[in-house]
Amino acid sequence: MRMKLNYRIVIFALAIIFGIVFSAPSLLQTQDGKKITLGLDLQGGLHMLLGVKTEEAVKSRIKSIAASVKHFAEREDVLIDNLTFDESSVSFEVLDSDELPKVKEFLAEVEGSDVTGTGELLTLSLTPEEVIKTQKEAISQAIETIRNRLDQFGLTEPVVARQGDEKILVQLAGIKTQEEEQRARELISRAAKLELMAVDEDRAARVYNMSNADAAEYGDVILEDAKNPAIKYLVREIPILDGGMLTDASMGFDQNNRPLINFKLNAEGAEIFGDFTGKSVGKRLAVVLDGKVYSAPNINERIGGGSGQISGNYSVMEAKDLAIALRSGSLLAPIYLMEKRSVGPSLGADSIKASLVALIGGFVLVIIFMIVYYRMAGIIANIALIANLFILLAVMSLFGATLTLPGMAGIVLTVGMAVDANVIISERIRELIYEGKSMHKAIDDGYSNAMRAILDANITTLIASVVLYAYGTGAIKGFAITMSIGILASMLTAILGTHGIYQMLESKISKSKNNRFWFGIKG
Repeated sequence: MRMKLNYRIVIFALAIIFGIVFSAPSLLQTQDGKKITLGLDLQGGLHMLLGVKTEEAVKSRIKSIAASVKHFAEREDVLIDNLTFDESSVSFEVLDSDELPKVKEFLAEVEGSDVTGTGELLTLSLTPEEVIKTQKEAISQAIETIRNRLDQFGLTEPVVARQGDEKILVQLAGIKTQEEEQRARELISRAAKLELMAVDEDRAARVYNMSNADAAEYGDVILEDAKNPAIKYLVREIPILDGGMLTDASMGFDQNNRPLINFKLNAEGAEIFGDFTGKSVGKRLAVVLDGKVYSAPNINERIGGGSGQISGNYSVMEAKDLAIALRSGSLLAPIYLMEKRSVGPSLGADSIKASLVALIGGFVLVIIFMIVYYRMAGIIANIALIANLFILLAVMSLFGATLTLPGMAGIVLTVGMAVDANVIISERIRELIYEGKSMHKAIDDGYSNAMRAILDANITTLIASVVLYAYGTGAIKGFAITMSIGILASMLTAILGTHGIYQMLESKISKSKNNRFWFGIKG
C-alpha cells in the first residue's frame, strides 16, 4: 500500500530541514551564517574580579554639585565668593544677602543634601543615606558601563555581574593574545571622564613655578598635556561641565586624515557651553580627559550647538576604543583589578573533547538500546532524537547563544528527556496492542494516553529551566537555555514527528501484522 502524507509529517520534515540548514554553520564552522559561540570554559579567555573605589564617586558627586552652583550663580547673576569643595562638602559665600532665599531654593533641589551655614556663608554636604546610595549607584553604574563597553568592543556574550557587595565579576571568552587582553583591560578600567575646564589666564605663565598647593590657593589645579607631560596647564579646579552631559561620541578624522573624537552634549550642556564660550572670547578652554589635557584651543567666538572635538596622537584603534568609552559613559568611581585568571584554549579543548565523548557515547548507547528493545519503533524514535539535536543546535545558532560546559551537559540531559518521551509512547502503544486493539486505535490512544505524562514531565522541567535562567548567572543560564530549547524541540519531534511517521506507515504496519518487527513484541 502507498504511504499517506499528513500534516504532522510535513511539519516534521520542515523542522528537520530547518535544523540541518541552520545548524550547518556551527557544525561545519563555515565563514557565513550565524553560529553558536563557545563560552569561557570551552574556548578559553579572561576571568577578572574587579573592585570599585566607591569613595571617589562621592567626591565626584560633590565636585559636580560645585560646578552646578557656579553655573547657577553665573546664569542668575548671583555674586558668590570663595567657592571651594572637599571630599564631603561644598562651601561658598553669597555676597548679597538679598539673594540668599534664591540660592537656598536652588540648593534645596539638590537631592539628598544638607545645607548649613551662618549668615551668607553656606555649606552643602550629602546626607549619610545619600552617601551610601551614591556608592551603591557607582557599583551598579560600573557594571552597566563595563557591559556596554564590552558589547560595543565586539566580544560575544561577556559576563559582567556583581560579586558580593562591592566586587564585579568579568568573564571574556575568546581573549587569546596578550594584546587582546591588554586592550580589553584598558577599555574596562578607563574612567573616560571628560571635563571642559577654563584655563586660568591670569596665572598661566607662572604654572612651571607653582606647586599643587600654590595652585589650590587660587582654586586651580595643574594638569599635564596628554601628548607631552613636560607641558603644564593651570586650569580652574571646578570644571565648566563634565561627561555626564555627553550624549554621543564617535571617531572621525581631521583635515590631515588623523583620527579624532567628535562629541555632542545634551541641551543643558550645550547651554552651559554656549554661555561660557560667549563670555570667554579670547581665552582658552582645556579639553581634559581622565586628568590629562588633550587640547586647549583659544575661544574665538561663542560656540553653540553643543558639539566639540578631542584631538590627540591616536591610532585608529585607540580612537575607536576611546569613542566607545565616552559613548558608554564615564565611570563614577575608579575600578581596580583584584584577581585575574587566564583560561587557556587547550583547557577548553579538553572540556569539549570530554563532553563530546559523553554526548556521543550516551547517544550511541541510547540508539542501540532503542533499536534492540523496540525494533522499528526504536528506529523511528532515533530519527526523532537526531532531528531534536539538529533543531536544538539550529535555534541556538540563530540566537547566537553561548555554549558552555554546563550547556553541553544540558544537551546530554535533553537527549535523555527526548528518549523518555518516546519510551512512554512506545510502551503505551505496546500495551494497547496486547489488549487486542486495532493498529489505528493503538497508535491514536497510545499518544493520547502518553500525552499527560509527557506534558507533566516536560512542563515541570521547563519551569525549573526558566527559574534557573531568571536567577542564575553565566554558565547556569547556558544550562537553562539549552534545556529549555531541547525540551520544546523534543515535544515537537517526539510527539508531533513520530506520530506523523506512524500515521504515514499505519497501513503498512497493519498489513504486515509483524508486531515484533515494528514494536519488539510477540504476536
